[in-house]
Amino acid sequence: MILKTLRYEIEQEIATITFDESGSPVNTMCQQWQDDLAQVAQELVKDRPKLRGVILASNKSTFFAGADLKGVMRSSAADGPRLFIEIERIKKNFRTIETLGIPVVSCLNGSALGGGWEVALVGHHRIATRNPKTQFGLPEVTLGLIPGGGGITKMTRILGLLAAQPYILESKLFGPEQALKLGLVHELVDTDLVLRKTALTFIAASHNKPELCQHIWDSKDYKMIGGTPHSPEMAAMLTVAPAALKQKTRGLYPAPEAALAAMVEGAMVDFDTAMRIESRYLAGLMSSGIARNMINTVFFNMNNIKSGLSRPAGLPRYRPQKVGVLGAGMMGSGIAYSQASRGIASVLKDVTLEKAEIGKAYSAVLSQKLVEKGSITTEQKATLLNLIQATDNMQDLKGCDLIIEAVFEQRELKAAVTKESQGMLAEGGFFASNTSTLPISGLALSSAKPEKFVGIHFFSPVDKMKLVEIIRGEKTDDETIAHAYDYVLALGKLPIVVNDSRGFYTSRTFATFVMEGASMLQEGIPAPMIENLAMQVGMPVGPLAVLDETSLTLSVHVLDQTREDFKKEGRTYVANPGEMLVEQMVKELKRGGRAAGVGFYDYPVGQKKMLWPDLKKLFEKSHITIAVQDIKDRFLFRQAIETARCLNEGVLMSVHEGNIGSIFGIGYPAWTGGALQFIYSMGVPNFAKRSQELALQYGLGFNVSEEVFETLEKYKPVY
Repeated sequence: MILKTLRYEIEQEIATITFDESGSPVNTMCQQWQDDLAQVAQELVKDRPKLRGVILASNKSTFFAGADLKGVMRSSAADGPRLFIEIERIKKNFRTIETLGIPVVSCLNGSALGGGWEVALVGHHRIATRNPKTQFGLPEVTLGLIPGGGGITKMTRILGLLAAQPYILESKLFGPEQALKLGLVHELVDTDLVLRKTALTFIAASHNKPELCQHIWDSKDYKMIGGTPHSPEMAAMLTVAPAALKQKTRGLYPAPEAALAAMVEGAMVDFDTAMRIESRYLAGLMSSGIARNMINTVFFNMNNIKSGLSRPAGLPRYRPQKVGVLGAGMMGSGIAYSQASRGIASVLKDVTLEKAEIGKAYSAVLSQKLVEKGSITTEQKATLLNLIQATDNMQDLKGCDLIIEAVFEQRELKAAVTKESQGMLAEGGFFASNTSTLPISGLALSSAKPEKFVGIHFFSPVDKMKLVEIIRGEKTDDETIAHAYDYVLALGKLPIVVNDSRGFYTSRTFATFVMEGASMLQEGIPAPMIENLAMQVGMPVGPLAVLDETSLTLSVHVLDQTREDFKKEGRTYVANPGEMLVEQMVKELKRGGRAAGVGFYDYPVGQKKMLWPDLKKLFEKSHITIAVQDIKDRFLFRQAIETARCLNEGVLMSVHEGNIGSIFGIGYPAWTGGALQFIYSMGVPNFAKRSQELALQYGLGFNVSEEVFETLEKYKPVY
């Protein structure tokens, strides 16, 4: 029997179900697959008397990819009951196959994630091919969902409540070797060619052994590893688990909480009831806006980035062999480490050899931590460090495929190092600036080849931050953009490509967040309230803390530079209230931020930082009326509005880059799906109405033109 998503064949009393979705590079739980599976389950029941076993296989390069996420994107809050019925139907067919009383073997020729891993778990015996690229697991929580095809119920019963938590609540993935150690896979083979032969051997060995023809939870003497929630020790641990989870999610992410509830509630009842509990929680999440937001960005938008949708087409793939980094400060040192950890030779240059060596020592510290964790060996650490050449000699940069300047944010200094070093580039090489605010087209005036000059904006700390913003100058050519894109991917990071402007996309939008916080302080809103409410909406830290970390002095330097640039253009830059307050902090109150030891916070030695007590006396106004929701909305709307403006102005060229850039670059809350998805999930008209309300009370920063709304409608994603 050949259906649209699978084949059902019987040969020598062995039934084989081969998943092979037509017109798709992977197998998914699309509606057609659900119908085909139901038909095959019925056929298996009819054919059962003549069967000795069932093999689950795939005709794709991976075993099974998982759920039909586009279908989830098309759902709404009213679809909960329908989704519950569909989920239960899939599980009913799974249950039919695994309770036939004959061995079912899953032959895993590649990765099986999410629903794909739940398909694999149908097999009583699971065989996988050894392949370091293969991944198994349940990543649903990262998408705002939970495993609902039996993944929670089965993983909890295989591993126990505590051991299963990292793989369910944290979406921890695992390869074939680890799966074997955990008992999630039973055999490993060297090639796909012997998967079927190995499966047939197991089926033959299962004859007259009923314990091999059922799952462990169907055994009469089954007991959950580590105990159920009823056991005193487990009950004591589970008492604190919800509070610990709430502290981590801040109550903004319902999926981990639903997953924990399904695990614990399911462990207290029989298997079939546990499966229904799991289905109810999943149906609720699938019909929620948060899940759609996260799926849109973390899955679809992320795949657009990784597949190179914004990369100029038709150009061959590129990987630099030798990269020079000018400036061995925190940024330059982080860039050198990121390159060396990916096998790219790096020349780290500073004005003195001592400073360059200090920069290289940063990599020694980071790599030693990995050695202590067991992530790399001492030999691998040595190899990494050998790839970094610390120097004060410009000639050591000769032959670099790429040179990145990461010097202080000063136009004259950047121009000087550009002119001095660009001649060291290899034939066809290109030059990049790591500036976070200065327009690339202006910096490129110092280059002999502006078409080979590009912005590559890393975020601090470089070793942890995934996003890199690539900025196209007025004359930057497609080849340079493509090479920069490939370079960022080679580092294992996420590239977004934006057009040139002051602050580009990320710095410009991020500035609205921190300056909105400073403006609130200037208005008289208490500093603790500002910081706490920013984190309550999902920002990683409060705006005043961020300003301290990035340096108030640097913010004032950028402000001064902006005023100077405007003056040269015959214009006058008018600072906003937040900028004026930061300037006051630095120039009048002599508080420069964390690096200076004092800023919005005090930093007592050996103690936790604390908000500067004088903020209350200097800025707080006891008579003002404070609307908590207004404060929360100001943080989210101000950044979303600036992102929409960037899209309208052509600074941003796609919605997916706006969403990915906002989450991974500036910490916009992931539950929103990113700054543009926040608008689309609310609906452009509703967003426009609320923006206007905020503009009337809190200024022009919230005023949005009709042209911007028209652009938003034009770029609205459709699934």
